[in-house]
Amino acid sequence: MSRPVPLLIVTGLLLGLIFPMGKIAVEVGVSPLVWTFLIAAGSGLGLMAPLLRRQKRRDWPSGFWRYATISGLVSNVLPNLIVFAAAPRLGAGQVGLMFTLSPVCTLALSLAAGMRRPSSLALTGVFAGFAGAVILVLGKGETRMEDAPLLWLALALLIPVFLAVGNIYRGLAWPEGAGAAELASASNLTSALMLLAGLVVMGDLENIGALMNVPMLTGLQVVLSCAYYVALFALQRAGGPVYLSQIGYVGAAVALIVGVVALDEHYGALTWTGAAIVLVGIGFAVRDQLRVR
Repeated sequence: MSRPVPLLIVTGLLLGLIFPMGKIAVEVGVSPLVWTFLIAAGSGLGLMAPLLRRQKRRDWPSGFWRYATISGLVSNVLPNLIVFAAAPRLGAGQVGLMFTLSPVCTLALSLAAGMRRPSSLALTGVFAGFAGAVILVLGKGETRMEDAPLLWLALALLIPVFLAVGNIYRGLAWPEGAGAAELASASNLTSALMLLAGLVVMGDLENIGALMNVPMLTGLQVVLSCAYYVALFALQRAGGPVYLSQIGYVGAAVALIVGVVALDEHYGALTWTGAAIVLVGIGFAVRDQLRVR
């Protein structure tokens, strides 16, 4: 099997597990910003071994920490800050819809940057996944565009833009000689420092103690996050930015199944139709990778 295919499935599966775990944490009193800080700090510290080995050799690739800082800022900190600011004003459905735009934005930016043009099969997968994801979000009954404040809606539209820029940047600026695990660690450590500053500014720092209310969930989240970020950076290198961006589709489908099986959530026919179309889109993407590699 082509290496990007299992990486896409594993990365999307881990992403899909992170979503419902975050929901459980918020329901027991952990703020979303604290949970995001936990993911960044836990992953950064959990994957530090390669960084420590690199530090002993003192052979940092050129631009290594610049890459880590920009990657963390664009892919993690800025999108999450917008999510926290916009979700109370727009609703979870509309904010979730913004994440489904990421593959389409990544595709547009990759073409503008002169990167390899995806095949017609890959393009079909991107747009089929997008259509299914939109239907999936609409099926939750939370999206009311006519009620959305235009300023916040415009701000929320920056979420997929930042995610797409991050996907492209990670691929184009990858420091020569750097490994996936050490880049994942460094990017999360720089993200954690920026998120910590956000916690201080927003007066949310004292709420970190709420993590002690769910120690097993906290530990499991750190372990899954470490695995997720290693897989993410490996997929970035193996599959490219457009292929990588489709982890959101896989994650959405997995989160839906986990919600039904483990969290007793219930969805209507529209949501399941959307999920089926998402799976068709993923199938096109997988078939394309098996064909060309």
